[in-house]
Amino acid sequence: MTLIKICGIREPAHALAAAEAGADFIGLVFAESRRRVSAEQARAIVRALGEPLAARQGRGAERIEALLRQKRPLVVGVFADADAETINRTVEAVGLDVVQLSGDEPWSAEGGCDKLSRPVLKAVKVKDGTSAAEIIAVIRPGAIVLLDTHAEGALGGTGRPFDWSVAAEVARRFPIVLAGGLTPENVAEAVRLVRPWAVDVSTGVETDGVKDVEKICAFIAAVRKADAP
Repeated sequence: MTLIKICGIREPAHALAAAEAGADFIGLVFAESRRRVSAEQARAIVRALGEPLAARQGRGAERIEALLRQKRPLVVGVFADADAETINRTVEAVGLDVVQLSGDEPWSAEGGCDKLSRPVLKAVKVKDGTSAAEIIAVIRPGAIVLLDTHAEGALGGTGRPFDWSVAAEVARRFPIVLAGGLTPENVAEAVRLVRPWAVDVSTGVETDGVKDVEKICAFIAAVRKADAP
């Protein structure tokens, strides 16, 4: 089953609607973005979804899947180029389950994934002409790679897809989260072609920059239909 992340949530009502529709992850953005939330807003969303899990350390897809058996949806905090201490402090204050790194953070222990207190999704921005081999070369143990469309000056949420054949090749080697330009209309095709571990959407389920519950439900339904035998 393809897991589903609805990112850029800013209101408890939208988080609850996504949860009821079957989302596996809710994404809260702490990096610079029009979708950025304060710690207070984030806490309200987390509490609306229920009590945070007590212990969430560990790595990789298997660890996250084990957490999903305890709680669904998990709450993902999206950061960019923040230091590990700041991220960990926010994780504890808000009650986050997973961390997403969407900046230029290193994969190594020196300030990278290994210093974080939660499982990690590490974003890799895919430029035009980037090959699967180039992406595979930078992937390191300890995080799940999130493939998103590269756009100069943007951390994500571009609403533009990249070459899914590249993602499909990477997905044959590693569990990936596919992001970038996904919508209720195209996500089924993306799932069938790429076979990602998870899909991630933000712009594609918005109307005039605001989360649209009908689009969230349609997106999740399209993924589930694509998963069906």
